This record gives sequence, structure tokens and C-alpha cells, in this order.
Amino acid sequence: MDAVRSADHDRYVSALYAPADRRDALFSLYAFNAEIASVRDRIHEPLPGEVRLQWWRDVIAADGVGTGHPLADALKATISAHRLPKPAFDNMLEARIFDLYDDPMPSRTDLEGYCGETAAALLQFAAMVLDPTEAPRFADLAGRAGCAQAMTGLLLLLPRHRRRGQCFVPTDVLAAAGSSPEEFVKDDGGPAAKRAVEAMIALAREHLAAFEQGASALPTSLRPAFLPLALSRGYLDRIESHSPLDRVVRLSALRRHWLLLRRASKGWPPL
Repeated sequence: MDAVRSADHDRYVSALYAPADRRDALFSLYAFNAEIASVRDRIHEPLPGEVRLQWWRDVIAADGVGTGHPLADALKATISAHRLPKPAFDNMLEARIFDLYDDPMPSRTDLEGYCGETAAALLQFAAMVLDPTEAPRFADLAGRAGCAQAMTGLLLLLPRHRRRGQCFVPTDVLAAAGSSPEEFVKDDGGPAAKRAVEAMIALAREHLAAFEQGASALPTSLRPAFLPLALSRGYLDRIESHSPLDRVVRLSALRRHWLLLRRASKGWPPL
């Protein structure tokens, strides 16, 4: 819980709206996600980063073996208790190898695949913990939600990524904007970088709109898994009105808590 509170406060608050007997499982998933998402920030060379991700693969694959690592053991208990699919964790870890390098994201399709294996998979895990009966019905919605959430997160992290020469904006999107991965991470990126950011915002909004179109059907039991999406529109509005290339865009704590409370209590309205 403490790890999630410090590393991923939006998911931390969302998990507090879940039933008490489900929170520990959600925190283990969210702490695991924060751990593997931050490997590059803690391990600055790709090869040791890959070794760390492989360690997690081996831990998850091993049946019934305690590791002595509190988070790993909590995660294994969650996977076992809620029958979460181990291959999906393997796919998530494979996708995270991309984070360790400065290779360009080839295309929009590749970006959507990355989002699906990471943020969307995490949403589905959380939904399975909360209500395994209802969760499968909303797998497609989780895919849209995961893309919207992950793309918004990548826009928020643009300053960090650009400082280290990393570019998650797809090459085909950059080309259409008149830029390239190399140009995008240089200085202010020029007018083409701003056009590429606008295209990314539009892509995130496209997935968010598709999620919101079906979100009113979400049962109350699954709401806590999807609650972080309550913030996506607010984040995107701020990103659109404040250049995200060199400074981190934020929502106030009061605004975030209000948006989460509103969706937790009322859900999403029909569109």
C-alpha cells in the first residue's frame, strides 16, 4: 500500500474505493506495475534491466515457491487466489523491455499493442480480482481504457522521456507531423513536435471516447478498477492547454479526488 501511495497515487486512491477484502490484491498488482515501470529509472543500463524483468518472469512462473521478497510473494498469492493468467504477466514483462532502450516506437499499431500488454492488462487483472464473473464481459472496454490511460500517461511523462532521448510517439505519427524521433527529443522540438503532441492527444481522446461510450454499462463491482479513467479527460485538457514538452502537467489533488469520488459514487453517465 505504501509503495503504491508514493509511486502511483491515482491508482492508490482508486483502490481505496474497492471492498476491503480486495484491496491487498489490488495493491500487490499496482505495486508490481510501479516496480516494473520504473526499472529504467533505477537501473540505467539495459542489460541489468532485462535481468530484473527476467527475475520477475521466473518468480511468477514458479509454482508455490516463496521468495522472501514481500512484493513478489504478495503478487504470487494474488495470482493464485484469483486465478490470474500467468501468460499475460509474461507479455507485460516482455512489453516493458521496450522501456529500457531508446528504440523508436514504429507505428500507432505498435503503440496500441504496447498499451494493451501493459495498462490494459493491468485493468483486466484488477477487474478479475474485483468480480471474476463480470470481468470477461468488459475485456474490450478494458482495452480501450488501457490505451487511453497509457497514452495520457506517456504524454504526462514527455519531459522525462525527452531528457533521456526516449520517444514513445510513433514514427508514423511523427512523420505525418513533419518530424522524426531524433528531432522530437531535441530542444523544443519545433512546430512539428507540437503537431505530433496534438496528434497523440487526439489518439488518446479517441480511445477515451470509445471507453466512455460503454462505461455506463460497468457494474458497480468493477468501478474501482476503471476509476483512474475518471482523471484522463482532465489530464488531456491540461496537456492541450499547457505545453507538455518541457514541463510536467498536473491536476490539483482536490480536483483529482473530486473526479474519483464522483465516478466512484455515480459511475459514468450514458452517452
